[in-house]
Amino acid sequence: MVSAEISYSQPRFSWREALTIYTRPRVIGMMFLGFSAGLPYLLVFSTLTAWLRDDGVSRSAIGFFAWIGIIYSIKVLWAPVVDRLPLPWTVRFGQRRSWMLAGQLMIVIGLFTMPVVGSGDLWMLSLVALLVAFGSATQDIAIDAYRIEAVIDEYQGAMSATYIFGYRVALLVAGAGALYLAEFFNWMFAYQMMAAAGLVGVFTVLMIAEPDKQGQHDDAERVVSDQIGEGSWQRFVRWFVGAVVAPFLDFFRRNGRFALIILLFIALYKMSDIVMGIMANPFYLDMGYSKSEIASVAKVFGFAMSVIGSFVCGVLVVRYGIYRPLLFGAVAVALTNLLFAMLAGLRPEIVHLALVISADNLSGGIATTAFVAYLSSLTNRAYTATQYALFSSIMTFPGKFMSGFSGLVVDGAGYGVFFVVSAGLGLPAIVLVFVLMAHERKRVRVATETEPT
Repeated sequence: MVSAEISYSQPRFSWREALTIYTRPRVIGMMFLGFSAGLPYLLVFSTLTAWLRDDGVSRSAIGFFAWIGIIYSIKVLWAPVVDRLPLPWTVRFGQRRSWMLAGQLMIVIGLFTMPVVGSGDLWMLSLVALLVAFGSATQDIAIDAYRIEAVIDEYQGAMSATYIFGYRVALLVAGAGALYLAEFFNWMFAYQMMAAAGLVGVFTVLMIAEPDKQGQHDDAERVVSDQIGEGSWQRFVRWFVGAVVAPFLDFFRRNGRFALIILLFIALYKMSDIVMGIMANPFYLDMGYSKSEIASVAKVFGFAMSVIGSFVCGVLVVRYGIYRPLLFGAVAVALTNLLFAMLAGLRPEIVHLALVISADNLSGGIATTAFVAYLSSLTNRAYTATQYALFSSIMTFPGKFMSGFSGLVVDGAGYGVFFVVSAGLGLPAIVLVFVLMAHERKRVRVATETEPT
């Protein structure tokens, strides 16, 4: 019998098998779903604020539009509905594809309507933008569930890589693309072209197949189903337990007390990256780089290196599993924050900026892809949408909260100290990866020893 330690460390696939992962239809399809997910994001944020300011809307009024983004942070509240409630066309398209279509139709209709309403009626414009954000968040829930259910865990890195590539292409289209269209034509034409681009997601959903859902329902759900009668209230209670309560009970039942360590790791893994990111553009400007230099370097080198990092990580996950790429990403993100600290002490040379941004986006692409693959592996496919929405909310909230103090640290101690502190915030995540790896080795060893010979 091969020991657990040896089997755990050996590559799971050859390099050839790992590289061919990107030829699989569902992996390719995730690129177009990623485009559909990324397209509306900037159109209700920075591109929208540029439009409003260009039309002479006051900065104070524009600031209130930032509250639309709260929709993305609370999507876990209706994730159980997306997970369980069938739509009228679910019989034809399946649970995941039907909810993707619902979200995409809201996005397309909303983007087409926004310029018709215009900036003259800010209340109505905000409601239509809220519809777009709600449709976008709903689509995200369904796409995340589809990505997890469509392939085995070893392929999740590749699915994440193509998703992130499509997402970033959409950010370019909705950011720079929409601005160019508005410059040469007008904002109505720009937004309605973005609405047309939203049909990419619709056509993709019509072409892909619904994944097979192979999850184990939680014991609590079975017990409630057996003990509750068939009245309207009883049916609601049964649905509520299955859709809302059972996903959380299932996660703790499968992982025991170690579930708390997992949740702590989820909360801390992206903190260093999120906290640093909020001060990146102010840092570039304060260093003396021009806006055109920042935009050119970030678009060319940042985009390219992020995509390379994502695709490399997808191959590494197939060949070595999730944990080693996860560790590499955590270490790389912390180290690249130290590069920013070094940049703070140098003269503003464009070569220095390009090197640091390239390293930052390469490490970020690896870390994000590995982390998404890890989160995907944690879910029970009976509760995919609800559990992943929970994980993604935990992933972003601590970093966003801590980033609120970034300006205070910079004002009090300078950029160099700030970047060193942000790098230090990555150390707990690195330690916790080793804890997760040790726990996985133990689990594999116990499973191997108890396996019948």
